[in-house]
Amino acid sequence: MTDTLAARSLASVWHPCTQMKRHEAEPPVAIARAQGPWLYGADGRRYLDGISSWWVNLFGHGHPRIQAALADQLARLDHVMLAGFTHAPVVELSERLAALTGLGHAFYGSDGAAATEIALKMSAHYWRNHGRPEKCRFVGLAGGYHGETVGALAVTDIPLFREAYAPLVRLGDVVPSPDARGARPGESAQDVARRAADALGDWLAEHHTGTAALILEPLVQCAAGMAMHDADYLRRVRALCDRYEVHLVADEIAVGFGRTGTMFAHQQAGIRPDFICLSKGLTGGTLPLSAVLTTDAVYAAFYDDDVARGFLHSHSYTGNPLACRAALATLDLFDETGALAANAGLAAAIDAACAPLAAHPRVRHARRLGMIWAWDVHTALPDFARRYHRHAMARGLLLRPIGKTLYAMPPYVLGEAEVRHLATQALAALDATLAEEEDAAAPASLEGALP
Repeated sequence: MTDTLAARSLASVWHPCTQMKRHEAEPPVAIARAQGPWLYGADGRRYLDGISSWWVNLFGHGHPRIQAALADQLARLDHVMLAGFTHAPVVELSERLAALTGLGHAFYGSDGAAATEIALKMSAHYWRNHGRPEKCRFVGLAGGYHGETVGALAVTDIPLFREAYAPLVRLGDVVPSPDARGARPGESAQDVARRAADALGDWLAEHHTGTAALILEPLVQCAAGMAMHDADYLRRVRALCDRYEVHLVADEIAVGFGRTGTMFAHQQAGIRPDFICLSKGLTGGTLPLSAVLTTDAVYAAFYDDDVARGFLHSHSYTGNPLACRAALATLDLFDETGALAANAGLAAAIDAACAPLAAHPRVRHARRLGMIWAWDVHTALPDFARRYHRHAMARGLLLRPIGKTLYAMPPYVLGEAEVRHLATQALAALDATLAEEEDAAAPASLEGALP
């Protein structure tokens, strides 16, 4: 069955973020079911989902609370267009998200890139409605990632994703990242944050008249190799955006819903953004859904008799009732399980178990924030990520390094056995991968080399 599914997949499916030719040697792994933190292959093998299936799963796969909510909703209302109609799940979810963020009037999409584009369009249109159409450009951080649709690519600073489509993209501007790994001798993470904020201030002083918004990932730039920064950067950025009349867009698509230790990452800086983008963990990893929330002032700028001043953006499945019910059940689980407090204890247990990995002689910048771990690996292997992923899967562990950064972002439901499995197999996979580097560097045998 495994071979059949893999072959059929290669014949009919174009897999995301993949050079398909590589699957000739390494076919995709067929997954038959999932439960808790485990994925079960069609061949009977199981894999600990150490990256929450691309950072979406919070409370484990197949959670009965979310399943029951979906079954109940499916029996009531599967979908209705949100233009001119409404329904209980979308209203309740919008109210609860507003209470959690301090921002209101949620606008819904289906994925993170859609949320990015919604926020950018809203920002530029806000300034247009205020008679300042020249404020239509955007600025982001070096190494920032906000999605791969054309609009989102404009503020994504990862060449591998962007260069092929450069002729289609209206590129935004880039300012230095506050990545703490960039600390100079004697500098702290806060020093790096201040230096990066000063650079942003210099840039805004010159370019603010044409800038609509700054977009950033608060505290952790995930696709940049889990680049973490001090919260002081966010406080300084908020003050600069206020001074220069530039919107602050917090992309919490990956770092929201407890990943950094608080419900939302920006809350650790005690600030409020003008826009917040949410997705991934919003539905607990069950259905696609994204949301953008903003201030009353932004909403009011669109409220008018003139249709052209309205926000004329839509998706067919905007505010889908099933996805909204999954999101509501996910928020219920936060309340009922005390997840944020429980995660502090779980994180401490994972820290202890992963201490040998953090102390590995080839690991640099071992770091953790909330439920996100990262270890930069000193290696000459150009394909380290692919090799490591293969070794981890062979040991029943799903981890996919970003370049030469190994990271873990597991669901919030690991028990003692799962913590031990994550730590021991992550380390074993690293040693196995680095052994391949040593084999490649070893001098070739001279036996049989002479004529």
